[in-house]
Amino acid sequence: MAAANVPPAGKLPATAKRVQNIGDLALWQRSRAYHDLIGYINGTSSAIQGIKTTDEMYESEMLKKLLGLFESLESLVEQNPPLEQPQRFGNKAYRDFAQAMREQVPAWLDQLLTPGKQRYHSELVQYLLESFGNATRIDYGTGHELSFMFFLCSLFKAEILQEQDIVSAALRLFNRYLDFARQLQRTYNMEPAGSQGVWSLDDFQFVPFIWGSAQLAVNSPFDPSKFVDEQVISDYKDQFMFIGCIDYICKVKTGHFGEHSNQLWSITDVPSWVKINAGLVKMYQKEILSKFPVIQHVYFGELMSFETVSPGTTISNVRLGQLAPPPSKRICIGAPGLLPPVPATVTAPPPAEALISDLNVGDSSSESSDSSVVLRASTSSASLVAEGSGDKSHKPAAAGEAAKDQAAE
Repeated sequence: MAAANVPPAGKLPATAKRVQNIGDLALWQRSRAYHDLIGYINGTSSAIQGIKTTDEMYESEMLKKLLGLFESLESLVEQNPPLEQPQRFGNKAYRDFAQAMREQVPAWLDQLLTPGKQRYHSELVQYLLESFGNATRIDYGTGHELSFMFFLCSLFKAEILQEQDIVSAALRLFNRYLDFARQLQRTYNMEPAGSQGVWSLDDFQFVPFIWGSAQLAVNSPFDPSKFVDEQVISDYKDQFMFIGCIDYICKVKTGHFGEHSNQLWSITDVPSWVKINAGLVKMYQKEILSKFPVIQHVYFGELMSFETVSPGTTISNVRLGQLAPPPSKRICIGAPGLLPPVPATVTAPPPAEALISDLNVGDSSSESSDSSVVLRASTSSASLVAEGSGDKSHKPAAAGEAAKDQAAE
């Protein structure tokens, strides 16, 4: 079954949706794209520990050019102001913005890519265009955020961004995307796509909670119990993505925080940001990456491949709670064909458990060997894979009793 998704030798795979039914979710969870995505998220989490969003950091010329895309996108919003209309949600002017974006983005991205990277143009355009919402429903959700994660991961796999960009790609480029997505939500009164209400983290986003908790895993100026305090929000909303998300929620929702954001409220009882991060990654795998209504809309191509990984390929874990190693020790990026293959170790995908259960299974730094993200050659393009320390004595801790599936699709 998986072999049908592998393109013939010498042909680039078409960028297309691959998850057609519930059964295809198992193929997705064994795909190269799934493993690369988790590896990228966890590798970035390790890299940004203890770093504030406002800190000085390296920004390559390419990353600056990518940031410039959002200035161009903002100009399209200005050219397509919201219409006066009676309905509360879904301002129809968004459709004009979306049409203008689809006409302009391919040319903008074409100008950024060097001749050697033009082969990735159509795939990158597809991921970027899918990152800002749906023009038919005029909604936005975690599936659109996932498409932007595919875009970021692809930039590294295609070596358009390099290893030294990993911090700024999260704290500059992704954060810029987050600000713009919120601008779209407010300007066009976009509906949450498949919102899970109080049983999820947020109506629109998920990844900034993962990376925001990683920022706080080292030298956090406050404990998890304090992140809903007004003074903490005021002082740190610009410095940590997690608090920025809390600030945004408090601006768009009314009432007691524990009522409109039950899952986030429950996190205040978790003793460490390391445990919070571990639980959020598992929740992301279950509540977003394992849901057919989300993944059925995802596009796959050469860089984010639906090809099944080799049996026993490791799903990356991350060790938090200590300062990240320098980039040369954390991530290895080389030209395709120049790096030796990384031996796979047999491990099963992590169990999908509800957040609160996950947050109590133990510190992630004691559950797995030190893992890093490695970019290496594969048959068609570079791949992000997990590389363990080689210490076989580390075994996953037994998971706590799985909680009920709280999400209502």
